[in-house]
Amino acid sequence: MYSKPSGAMTGRIPVRNGMFNVGFPYEYGGLAKDEVTMGEVLGEAGYATAFYGKWHLGDVEESYATKQGFDEALWTPYNQVVSMYLPQSEIAGALAATSFSPETFPHDPYDLDKGWRPKGTVWHLEGTKGGEVREFLPPTDVKNWYTAMKQEELRTMAFIEKNAVARKPFYVSLWPSLITFGPFPDTQTLSRGFLQEGLVRLDPFIGKLKERLKELGIAENTLVIFMADNGPMTHNGPPGMVEVLFRGGKGDYLEGGVRVAAMASWPGMIEPGQTVGDIIHITDLFTTFARLGGATEYIPTDRIIDGIDQTSLLLNGDAHSRRDHVHIYTGEIYAAAVKGRFKRHWMGELPGLSGASFYDLYNDPREVQPKMLPMFPAKGMFATMKARHEIWMEKYPNVDEAKGLPFTGVANARPETIRASKPRFRKGEVPFDVEEVMKRSREYEKFEADWGIK
Repeated sequence: MYSKPSGAMTGRIPVRNGMFNVGFPYEYGGLAKDEVTMGEVLGEAGYATAFYGKWHLGDVEESYATKQGFDEALWTPYNQVVSMYLPQSEIAGALAATSFSPETFPHDPYDLDKGWRPKGTVWHLEGTKGGEVREFLPPTDVKNWYTAMKQEELRTMAFIEKNAVARKPFYVSLWPSLITFGPFPDTQTLSRGFLQEGLVRLDPFIGKLKERLKELGIAENTLVIFMADNGPMTHNGPPGMVEVLFRGGKGDYLEGGVRVAAMASWPGMIEPGQTVGDIIHITDLFTTFARLGGATEYIPTDRIIDGIDQTSLLLNGDAHSRRDHVHIYTGEIYAAAVKGRFKRHWMGELPGLSGASFYDLYNDPREVQPKMLPMFPAKGMFATMKARHEIWMEKYPNVDEAKGLPFTGVANARPETIRASKPRFRKGEVPFDVEEVMKRSREYEKFEADWGIK
């Protein structure tokens, strides 16, 4: 399984809609309103829809989960990293002097422009479709993050129960916030790693969920899919996130950064106890759910949808995937390609034949022994594969994400949230267009200067 949030939501590889980078406060961007999400497609077919957890798709108003087709939601505009944006973390040395809490370090006489530094952010938003959006607990104490994590599970269960009683078909995405990047109040694993501590807390909920589906009498009518995030955060990550079978981590084009575990359960439909070796891509969930939900007529036809209908794989099992290839991007760079058991790295190759980076993933899953002569028959196949993909990209160009000021339209916005939602400079006060600077800065990766008033 290959994973990425916007891929699951839109059925499109993230580079197609500009959502290919990791968001941090403030992003001044997000998933555009013109994108069609899984919530919208299934909602059109009569499903109740909900999202709880790590949305990770932007801080502008049009990217809010309840503006993207979900009837109700509790979501994080960013990711778990912002859980550590607290004075306590700054004092403990977990953050550099660029943090949200400059009051925790001494006056710097060389810092002439103190207004650039982000100050005040939002951890979780909540709302309903057509209703107001509110901030769920201010980011003042890490305990609020734990409260939100538990709420994600409680609301997921409540949403299922409500719609089961109403005999209404439902789709719910629980993408758990899982961990904080601050310390847990207690440790439950010997490793004491952040990931392990998160998983040991999630695991009991999964058991409760499956039991509750049986009690409600809807287990045979409910497809449940569990899957991991796109690789461990091995590069400058927290303790406990390490390589396992595959090499690499988040952001990589190596298998460790893109291949993840996934499980599917559907009593009476999916034979239990199987081990499936087929390729399935995160975008395939979009198309497959639309097929199973009788909603394919609502999939947009004016853009590229990368997701493939994998109903046959779910129902018939191993060797019934309709996908044998994956295009892998690092950011917006086409970095590698997988075709069946074989893989080619397009990044990092040396000039000439000696630099060809071909791998047989059956025999070298860690991608440490590139082969040249034995893999020459695959050279033309990969070249053709890349050429077809790029020509298609030219015919149907990628679009950019939405741009704007963050956290507008929040009903209970705190003063610092309101300041962040306004431009730092007013029109006419500076010799440049503030909005144009904000847009252009998105082109230089996503660690742009802050434009919120302090």
